[in-house]
Amino acid sequence: MTALVCQDLGRMAYGPAMEIQHERLRQVQAATDGQAFLLLVEHDPPVITTGRRPCAEHLLATPQQLAREGIQVYPTRRGGGITYHGPGQLVGYPIVRLSSVGMNVRTYVHGLEEVLLRSLSRFGLSARRAGGLTGVWVGDEKIAAVGVAVSRWVTYHGFALNVATNLLHFGLVVPCGLTGKGVTSLSKCLGRRVSVDEVKPALIDALKEVFGFE
Repeated sequence: MTALVCQDLGRMAYGPAMEIQHERLRQVQAATDGQAFLLLVEHDPPVITTGRRPCAEHLLATPQQLAREGIQVYPTRRGGGITYHGPGQLVGYPIVRLSSVGMNVRTYVHGLEEVLLRSLSRFGLSARRAGGLTGVWVGDEKIAAVGVAVSRWVTYHGFALNVATNLLHFGLVVPCGLTGKGVTSLSKCLGRRVSVDEVKPALIDALKEVFGFE
């Protein structure tokens, strides 16, 4: 059974968090045992990230708007399109050797969606998958995005769950390149402010259940 080490980074800027993620990625790649990490973070200051899918037209904000909001844009090697990260959003970076959990990339992504569904159900929220689309949805509004990368069969990047996110900032992009779709948060769905710290234990438990981590 693979041992999962959870590392809570709290609120952290995107660049330093990526440095830690790549350090853990190299650590798992070099390990001979079943080691895995989960990094949890709220990105502050907020950022917009792009994936491998071309998406220049999906950035709606002008440079002046981005500067006014203090938002930087970072390219990444993860799957998926453009998205937003900021305070109130719980971002998880599982760093896992796929063979240690008996999965391929497709089943791993499906597993992350299952983790999010189970986490939300513990708050009494019924969410769903949307056929042909990654992530987790409440009705026609996306509550969690999934975008992963794999290097030497070890995963990095991961998921972003809107807990108490400033949803107005999603208006700066076409989230994941999906037009005509809304974005929501756990707080909005429940009609009360939910803190990121409330969600972390449920998410960690669900991750251990789905992937069989110690």
